[in-house]
Amino acid sequence: MSKCASGQYIISLLESFAPKKMAIEGDPIGLQIGSLNRPVQKVMIALDVLENVVDEAIEGKVDLIIAHHPLLYRPLKKIDINTSKGRMIEKLIKNDITVYAAHTNLDVTSLGVNEWLADQLRLMNTEVLSTTYEDKLVKLSVFVPRTHEEQVRNAIGNAGAGHIGNYSHCSFSSNGIGTFTPLEGTTPFIGKQGEMEKVEEVRIETILPESIQKKVVSAMKKAHPYEEVAYDLYPLLNKGEELGIGKIGKLPKEMDLQEFVDHVKEAFGVAHLRVIKGKNAIIKKVAVVGGDGNKYIYPALHKGADVLVTGDIYYHNAHDAQEEGLTVVDAGHHIEQIMKSKLKGILEQKLKNNKYETVVVESNIITEPFSFM
Repeated sequence: MSKCASGQYIISLLESFAPKKMAIEGDPIGLQIGSLNRPVQKVMIALDVLENVVDEAIEGKVDLIIAHHPLLYRPLKKIDINTSKGRMIEKLIKNDITVYAAHTNLDVTSLGVNEWLADQLRLMNTEVLSTTYEDKLVKLSVFVPRTHEEQVRNAIGNAGAGHIGNYSHCSFSSNGIGTFTPLEGTTPFIGKQGEMEKVEEVRIETILPESIQKKVVSAMKKAHPYEEVAYDLYPLLNKGEELGIGKIGKLPKEMDLQEFVDHVKEAFGVAHLRVIKGKNAIIKKVAVVGGDGNKYIYPALHKGADVLVTGDIYYHNAHDAQEEGLTVVDAGHHIEQIMKSKLKGILEQKLKNNKYETVVVESNIITEPFSFM
């Protein structure tokens, strides 16, 4: 019998790098329909949950759909199965298919949609366009017997602690004497019940993002020989990693507008796009926002972008951009489909690493609603 992961476990893998707390306030992410407590033999990654996508999932015997765009974006007043939305909900429930949405949390995370779009455009030295979240820093201090110093240090470093700039496994150690008395009911690694014990110990200190605190502490406890581990966690005022919507960076080489438009078409596999021509004839610095980019015209200007690549630009916002001199390339909301292959690859590898045989597939349905005639 194959070893299948539960829906809850699969979502824990997703939320390990795109936790819910990164989402924009009010975004209806998370479980939308079904249950995460059932075993999952097949996961399907989709950009949108439409009726033909649900039919595809039924035909493919999918147990869990992870979508970028929420199926239930606004509260429903009724479920009418004579409508497309109602039929979808009925089909999903009858076929035991769970739907989970990872929307702005997958946009904001450093390993997510906007990063993938920037990579596809080959942008260099990228930074966040509009900050919405800061991953606060924490200091971990743990006391370890000398014999297990390297074992514990490696465990917390491998779990992600101690990253400073382009350096990993950063820590500091100091020596001392630890004392303890094992009481009745204990099974001490060192010492005997009822007797005071003195041990040469090392205090290991390191820093870590708050988002991986549970993972690091778990790895530390697993590597530590003591039954009861003595450790401290301190919140820090040091600035953590800033995350948010969009990326801005530089092209490998300057391009004129036509050359850049061709570059965008090739990068995202689109035949047509809309262009709002600004004042810059030469494109070097590029801002990119997946989805609706209407709110990010002025952040792009503020950070010195020559062009904003995004989707769904409104008529009057296009005028605003043009009057400010910002070129905008509206490549469409659908370019976010890049998340299907990227997320599939990440989850596939994580499941394989943990010896699960759950299959991850991409939806083959093209959900782009627009046609050019």
